Amino acid sequence: MQAYDTIAAVDLGSNSFRLQVARVVEDQIYPLDSLKETVRLAAGLTPDKFLDDESQLRALACLKRFGERLRGLPIHAVRAVGTNTFRLAKNASAFLEKAEDALGFPIEVIAGREEARLIYLGVAHGMPPSQNHRLVVDIGGGSTECVIGEGLEPLRMESLYMGCVSYSKRFFGDGKITKDAMRQAELAARMELQTIRFEFSGGNWQEAIGSSGTARALADLLKQNDWSNEGITAEGLAKLRSMLLKAGECKRLDALGLKPDRIPVLPGGFAIMSAVFTELNIQHMSVAGAALKEGVLYDLLGRLHHQDMRDVTVSQFMRRYHIDPLQAKRVEDLSLSFFKQVAQGYDVDVDVDVDAAQQQLQWVARLHEIGISIAHSGYHKHAAYILENADMPGFSKMEQFQLGLQVRAQRGSLSKVPNLSGIIQDWSAILALRLAVLFCRSRTDVTLPEMQLKKSGNEYRIKLDKYWIEQNPLTENALQAEIKEWKAVGVSFSVTS
Repeated sequence: MQAYDTIAAVDLGSNSFRLQVARVVEDQIYPLDSLKETVRLAAGLTPDKFLDDESQLRALACLKRFGERLRGLPIHAVRAVGTNTFRLAKNASAFLEKAEDALGFPIEVIAGREEARLIYLGVAHGMPPSQNHRLVVDIGGGSTECVIGEGLEPLRMESLYMGCVSYSKRFFGDGKITKDAMRQAELAARMELQTIRFEFSGGNWQEAIGSSGTARALADLLKQNDWSNEGITAEGLAKLRSMLLKAGECKRLDALGLKPDRIPVLPGGFAIMSAVFTELNIQHMSVAGAALKEGVLYDLLGRLHHQDMRDVTVSQFMRRYHIDPLQAKRVEDLSLSFFKQVAQGYDVDVDVDVDAAQQQLQWVARLHEIGISIAHSGYHKHAAYILENADMPGFSKMEQFQLGLQVRAQRGSLSKVPNLSGIIQDWSAILALRLAVLFCRSRTDVTLPEMQLKKSGNEYRIKLDKYWIEQNPLTENALQAEIKEWKAVGVSFSVTS
């Protein structure tokens, strides 16, 4: 992937949307411009998990403004990520189409643990080096990410379904801050934290860091009232709790000097932070300035400098699921050879990102037999399930879905692959993979004949030596079956000599 002097990250959080533009100098990132708008997307989630029209309009208006700032940047120099509300909303797919049109760039919906990884990456790059195990807690609008890491490496990552917007709406929706509401909110948060308490409590780390707007707001309040010189303390939170209960209403919190956009979500954020301190046995937490958007920038920088976390994940999965590396390499080399032959015939304006498609095909080829660790029968279906549902650091949910789709389509009936014809505009990568699997069936380094795969419109043709075909009846039979499978989905595939 090409390197760029300027890159940008867009963090579409459940409370705020943030944009960071940065200059790249070697392996360092220097901020050039930043924008933040309080969209409060999570507040627009209806009880049945649909984004209402009002919240969508707020989001789209913000994205249009962000899009103006990003105009002129290459598509691969910008990475936009959607977080918890995008994961929860049942109408997220329809909204994403409008959101991408408004922004002018693709938007990736990332899984909770991927969000946690990126948050830690941002925090770690923004703080002095340390040998300590660090606990990073990020209370977002709809979820809370907890990570334990060392240096730049996250070791344990979790994402919990609780956030300052969702909890403020759920427990303090009428604007009242009562003792009962606070108790209920804290108990609910403590229940969520019970699932990670053993691995994330004190003793597993030496330093606690808060990286969210909630953490910064709480630290500012404690400092203003002389309850903490730096960061957040358990003692300071206890005093702040009394102050919030004494105020009794959100509208009375403006006297505390908080930013107006932070006041409505402070009670929910406080309840979660109080529960975090109690359950994870925290006495003091420092506050970081960097978080998700900085992590996205550094992850993007890694991709541009050929240090892609997705490559690391694929290698780890190959080891974890005991994939035969020799067979994977055979299929990878042959499928890429087929794909490159077809790509040479693309028109210059064809709507296919050849480099991205080739990179994805490479990952698919390396992981196509991952399902054999479960069972050989139907292994392509098992492989697809793993790739679509496993935690895969570096990959967005859509990327995982696409990997699963291609792996599922590597063999058998194409017409039975869900959503295939509705998503695939260009069949070349799937055909290249299927042919590679077909010709590498012997799992040995046999000498294959010269093969030419060409594409014309929606028609594919492979040229093979006639004598070789006659000497390999099993392969000939498989190719004839392949012709029928492609015909069933309206694609012409033929074999010539």
